[in-house]
Amino acid sequence: MGFKSIAIATALILSSSMSTAALADYPEKRIDMIVGFAAGGGTDVMARTIGPYLEKYLGNDTSVVVKNMPGASGQIGVTAVAEARPDGYTIGTYNLPGTMARTLDRDADYDADSFTYLANVVNDPNVIVTPKNSDIDTMDKLVEAAQKRPGAVTVAMSSLGGDDHFFLQKLSDVTDADYTVVPFSGSAPARSALMGGHVTMGIINVSEVVAFRDELNVLGIASEERSSLADDIPTFKEQGVDLVNGALRGFVAPANLPDNVKAKLLDAFQKTYDDPDFQQAMRRSGNPTELALGDDFKSLNAEQLELAKRIWETHPWK
Repeated sequence: MGFKSIAIATALILSSSMSTAALADYPEKRIDMIVGFAAGGGTDVMARTIGPYLEKYLGNDTSVVVKNMPGASGQIGVTAVAEARPDGYTIGTYNLPGTMARTLDRDADYDADSFTYLANVVNDPNVIVTPKNSDIDTMDKLVEAAQKRPGAVTVAMSSLGGDDHFFLQKLSDVTDADYTVVPFSGSAPARSALMGGHVTMGIINVSEVVAFRDELNVLGIASEERSSLADDIPTFKEQGVDLVNGALRGFVAPANLPDNVKAKLLDAFQKTYDDPDFQQAMRRSGNPTELALGDDFKSLNAEQLELAKRIWETHPWK
């Protein structure tokens, strides 16, 4: 072997050793987990629930510290993640479809390529609910009412440009009917208006309905399979209506994260998700889990962006 070949071989060995060492060493300091919403909300609860498990599976006595940066529907926090150094010491929560919708309805300092996609952990499917005393207590009755009197069915939901709104557009398409949106500042006031009989129906998420089952009719759930949080609620697909939609919550890091750091984070998220104690903790907090790891999460994000673009082009919400 010539001198040049020996030098190349030595460089490759050193490079491999350095990568292995870096993988073994990470993390060497605190990891900041940025949450783009206030403490106590669903996204914050998810982050604080998962933090101790990530610490356990990342090892090295690391600590994961939640930093709340609320504002602009999560845009402030996710922008801070996009602009952070890509070294694995800043990660953040990531909500769909909202994060991508914000790139359409306002100026955003990030896009789909600004992130390393780690793990989507929560899939909180939409449900359709009506007041308990309503005559509309099945999907068939709802569709019939909407088709018979276009626009007469009023729909309470949280602010436009989110999963509730996108679900309604899907519903309108598959049922060939028009509905009238009544937007609120969040799911809680929308649910209150519904229970007060001020609107015909509501679109919220399954996690937000579990504690109010006695006060509402739940017509169906927009998931592929029934939810473990409420397994007596039939899916819309079971009822012959092809509707799958929900609020997705996960975690990202800045783009261009080193491969070895990314690999260790993905491994920690997978082990966390597989931990029965973690699953039990998420159920207690009302968070329905469904994992999309790495490239699967990136593909999921692309799908949500395309959906947001289609709705923005035909039914802009601003």
